[in-house]
Amino acid sequence: MKYCDYCVMPDTRPGIKFSKDKNGKNICSACVNHQNKENIDYEARFKELEKLCDKYRRMNGKYEYDCAIAVSGGKDSHFQVHIMKEKLGMNPILFSVEDNFTMTEAGKKNLKNISEEFGCHLISLKPDIKTQKKVMLKTFEKYGKPTWFIDRLIYSYPFAMALKFNTPLLVYGENISYEYGGNDNVETPDASGIFLNGVASDLDINEFIDDEIKEENLQLFFDPQKDDIGNLHPIYLSYFVKWNSYSNYVFAKNRGFSDLNGEWDRKHCAENFDQVDSIAYLIHPWMKYPKFGHAMASDYAARFIRYGLLSRDEAVKIVKQKDHNLDNKCIEDFCNFLGISKSKFWSIVEKHYNKELFYKNEFGEYKLKNEIQ
Repeated sequence: MKYCDYCVMPDTRPGIKFSKDKNGKNICSACVNHQNKENIDYEARFKELEKLCDKYRRMNGKYEYDCAIAVSGGKDSHFQVHIMKEKLGMNPILFSVEDNFTMTEAGKKNLKNISEEFGCHLISLKPDIKTQKKVMLKTFEKYGKPTWFIDRLIYSYPFAMALKFNTPLLVYGENISYEYGGNDNVETPDASGIFLNGVASDLDINEFIDDEIKEENLQLFFDPQKDDIGNLHPIYLSYFVKWNSYSNYVFAKNRGFSDLNGEWDRKHCAENFDQVDSIAYLIHPWMKYPKFGHAMASDYAARFIRYGLLSRDEAVKIVKQKDHNLDNKCIEDFCNFLGISKSKFWSIVEKHYNKELFYKNEFGEYKLKNEIQ
C-alpha cells in the first residue's frame, strides 16, 4: 500500500493509477487529471455544451421539458441546475432517489430548496422498502456494499425516467472515476457508461431474485437496453465546466443550500457539506476503509490539497484522526433500518477487513500496516 506524494490517496482505491512524475515522486491519476485541467479550454467546451442544448431546446414543444437532471438536492445538484436552467436557458425536469433512511434537517431543506430556488419540477422515487431491506442485507453481508440497492437506483432511475419523459439530454454531475481516480483515464462528455463506474456495477442483479424477491421488484435495476441508451444523450457536466466540489458548495450555499453546521459534527468526515442528506447512508462511503484502507476523510483531504485549501501535512493529520472513525449515529440509524444489532453489524464489517492491509493489535483493534506519513 503506497500513497500519492501530492495528495493522500492510496493505490488501493479501485482503478486508480500511480506513476512517477519528473521529480521521481509518486503521483495518482486523480492528481494528474486535476493538473491537466489547467491546459483545457473550458470556454470552448462550454460552447460545445451550448450547441448541444440548442439541439434539444424545446424539442418537445414550447412549454415541455427539454432535458433531465439527476439530482440529490446537494451542493453539486444546485450547481448543475444553475448551469442548465439559468446559464443555458433549458427547461429541466429533475429526478431524485430517496434512500429511506432518516433524513437530516439539512437534507429535507435542500431537496425543497433546489425546486423552489430554481423553479423546477422534481420527481423523487421512494423505493420499495421491503425489497430494499432484503437486498441491502444480502449485499452488505456478501460484498460489504450496504447501500448498493440505492446506488444502483441513483444511476438507473434517471435513465428510465428520461426515456419516459422523452428528454434525451440527461445531465449527471462529475465522472467520479476520472475526477477522483478510477478506471476512466480519458475524459469524455459521454455518460452512457455510468453504470460501469464501480459504484453500482459488478453485481449480477439476478442473484437477488428468490422466493421473496421477484424480478418485477427489481425492474428499475437492470441495465438499459442498447436501443434505449441509443435514444438518450447522457452527459457529464464536469467535462464542460471546471469542476470543483468546494466551489460548488460555496455557490450552493449562496443559493440556500444547508450544510450540517450546527446540526451534526460527523466524526469520520473532513467537511460538513458533502452527502448531508441522510444519516445511515454514510455507512457506504466508510466501508471503503476496511476494504481499501481509506474512506471519506481521505477523499476530501485529497480534494482539498488539489484545490489548494490544505497542505499535505495538514491533510495527513485529518486522515489519521478521522478516516478510521465511524460516527455512532450512522451505525444506529443503519441498524434500526435493517433490524439488526450492532454486534451483528460489526461482525459483518469484520469479515470485510482486508487482512493484507490491516493487522489486529493487542486490544483487538484493526490498524493499517502501512499508515500514511
